[in-house]
Amino acid sequence: MAKPCILDIPRLDILGLDHSRSAMNRIRKNVEAMQGYVPGEQPFDTSVVKLNTNENPYPPSPKVLEAIQALTENQLRKYPNPSAAALREAIAALHGVLPEQVIVGNGSDEVLALCTRAFVHDGGRTAWFDPSYSLYPVLAKIADSEALPLPLGPNFSWQVPDEIDADLFFITDPNAPTSLLHDLDNVAALADRYPGVILLDEAYADFAERNGMALVDQHDNIIVSRTLSKSYSLAAMRIGYAVGPVKLIQALHKIRDSYNMNLASQAAGLAAITDQAWMKANTAKIIATRTRLRNHLINEGWDVAESHTNFLWMKPPSDQKANEIFDHLYAQKIFIRYFPGERTRDWMRVSVGTDAEMDAFLNGLPK
Repeated sequence: MAKPCILDIPRLDILGLDHSRSAMNRIRKNVEAMQGYVPGEQPFDTSVVKLNTNENPYPPSPKVLEAIQALTENQLRKYPNPSAAALREAIAALHGVLPEQVIVGNGSDEVLALCTRAFVHDGGRTAWFDPSYSLYPVLAKIADSEALPLPLGPNFSWQVPDEIDADLFFITDPNAPTSLLHDLDNVAALADRYPGVILLDEAYADFAERNGMALVDQHDNIIVSRTLSKSYSLAAMRIGYAVGPVKLIQALHKIRDSYNMNLASQAAGLAAITDQAWMKANTAKIIATRTRLRNHLINEGWDVAESHTNFLWMKPPSDQKANEIFDHLYAQKIFIRYFPGERTRDWMRVSVGTDAEMDAFLNGLPK
């Protein structure tokens, strides 16, 4: 079985704090009843071959560390720019949009959370395709909205629904955990007939041959989100952003924290965004390793989805079980991701690491 992530949250009984029923009644019922998002395990053991959270195996641009080290004591005593103006301008230039069309968040997860707060009405609905990013149902519950997961087809594909009664629709493209690209014509057709907001979550777009950023200027209800955690190797800095119609982005700015991006993250993000050559060189190495790994597994009898991400979505040969392989690898300190849901329990997800890490993964598989 997949090992749960252990969160560093102190127990109330150990602290000697009141955790009686009267105290629990102060918590919103939907929050008390829900289960929070469970991230991939972050081991303290540095000997672990860590292929479970889709981190980039290569370092960020050298300009990132230079930018952080250049920060002065005088800068650190002051608040950072409240809207990350310089970083927003660089992102806008990268995508050919106005700075007013950009918001920067504490990871793209903050952008997703802001969208539920801004666009999901009281008693409203939040929709997404299933399986997809497991944060979406958590955000729906936090917003106390009705969840509307739409099952993907047998091959994890989808057709445009005739009607969607939801305020917000999350679409991950390329999808996680299936690694597949959606049909942008379907996304555009959905936007034309759907009155709510579509959040096109493109966390893995830099590993694909195309993306949906152009849809922003073609539809007044599409927002595209990106992250610097994957292709830019900045998972620790927590930098994400969204590009969308000015009116929708302005709504997100109204409700974000006053200074939601610290100074170091703003400096790191600006350095990374302006060094596209470094990012593209890293993604090219990952794509090459991805291709080698996928071909090897297919030759060994695995069913491996065509990947447009920095991970593979794979099903072992019929005489092997995904959960048992997960446990077998875990015992060897090789961490991958296993999702025990009905649609996902026969599959596993492995992040694309260095060639050496991929060799360790392949050598660790049951013989």
